[in-house]
Amino acid sequence: MADVSTSPAALATRIPRAARAAVAPLARAVTYTRWLHLLMGAVVAAACGLVYPGLFDLRTADLLWLPVLPVLPLVAVAMVPATRLAEGLQARLLLTPGEHARHQQGHLAPRIAAAPSASRGDRARTALWLVLRLEAGCLTALLSVQLPNVTGALVAAASDGTPTAVMGLRISGHHWWYALLAPLPLAALMALVVAAGSLMTAAATRLLGPSAAERLTALEERTERLLEHNRLARELHDSIGHALTVAVVQAGAARAAGSAEFTDRALAAIEETGRSALEDLERVLRLLREDTARGPADRPGLTDAERLLESARAAGSTLDAEVTGPLEELPGPVSREGYRILQEALTNVLRHAGPVPVTVRVAVAADTGALRLDVRNPLPGPGRPDGPFAGPGRGTGLRGIRERAALLGGEAEAGPYEGEWRLSVTLPPDRSHAHV
Repeated sequence: MADVSTSPAALATRIPRAARAAVAPLARAVTYTRWLHLLMGAVVAAACGLVYPGLFDLRTADLLWLPVLPVLPLVAVAMVPATRLAEGLQARLLLTPGEHARHQQGHLAPRIAAAPSASRGDRARTALWLVLRLEAGCLTALLSVQLPNVTGALVAAASDGTPTAVMGLRISGHHWWYALLAPLPLAALMALVVAAGSLMTAAATRLLGPSAAERLTALEERTERLLEHNRLARELHDSIGHALTVAVVQAGAARAAGSAEFTDRALAAIEETGRSALEDLERVLRLLREDTARGPADRPGLTDAERLLESARAAGSTLDAEVTGPLEELPGPVSREGYRILQEALTNVLRHAGPVPVTVRVAVAADTGALRLDVRNPLPGPGRPDGPFAGPGRGTGLRGIRERAALLGGEAEAGPYEGEWRLSVTLPPDRSHAHV
């Protein structure tokens, strides 16, 4: 039985596939941006050649000087920190244009750094890169001119037999088969461009890639963004969860009351709570789209706690609230996180216990400046066995409260206490957590 892999039909399908693979790089824009990057490396040599030895009537010995004369000036330029920044940006745009676009959108970590030199190692790698780019550029520029000349000489020899000397080769005679050889120099040029572009990209990754310090900085920045996104997610959970809980409780109470006046009040409370939640949602989505840290000015603090208390009262809860101490003197992070903790605590009460009497104590110690939050409500009766104390894993509210308190160096305790459900949170006035 004939081998299927070597059968004429299999070979017939393999050859077009191989041809498509060979021609595919010519259809990619990155091939030509890399070619441009290679040719730009010869600009310095051309500028130096205008001074010495001159770019007209060059001899072979003169050509050898062109890639040598600019070496020392390039090494001197590499000592300037901004040189690495310029080379990194150019390499990103021309050697990895697709990756550059994805990096700008935050979907890909850069392989090529775009930052000034920060150490002697950065300067040394930049100098090596500039010299390598010079030599590769000179070679690419030479072959980009001479190989098409070889094609032209072969076509001329095939058509009228005109003898031509190109790259040290003398093409003479009148042979028709010269026309068959004419495409080979162009194919060799394109193969050279593709290979040289790939090699230069690999060299740029090695010589212009992020240093260990830059990778550490990038990792820290990414961690900060993730922490900020998690923080925004918690705030969105608190705000939307509170609004939905109030809306559900109000709707249920209005249906049970059967009073038009109570229904009007309930709808007004639902409207106000929903509008506030929509504002929070819009702010969070805008910040996530812009991928920027949220400014503290547009985040509510404990000075806005009356809004939370009013929404809980509108949901049917009887609130015994007492606020003591200078809330306005609290550090921003403590005030903002205290607001979210109080919001989550009231949401948990409405969600698990319903519109029951709630005792809220918010106090700022005059001597230490520490914040103390205390929220209490009756334990659910036999008809509501699913309170927050029913067991672990019932939700993320209490865990989120503990996480917020821990981030500020405080502590949170929750559980049955003297016949009630009690949440007690203490936050120290530590200003070192100003990024929260």
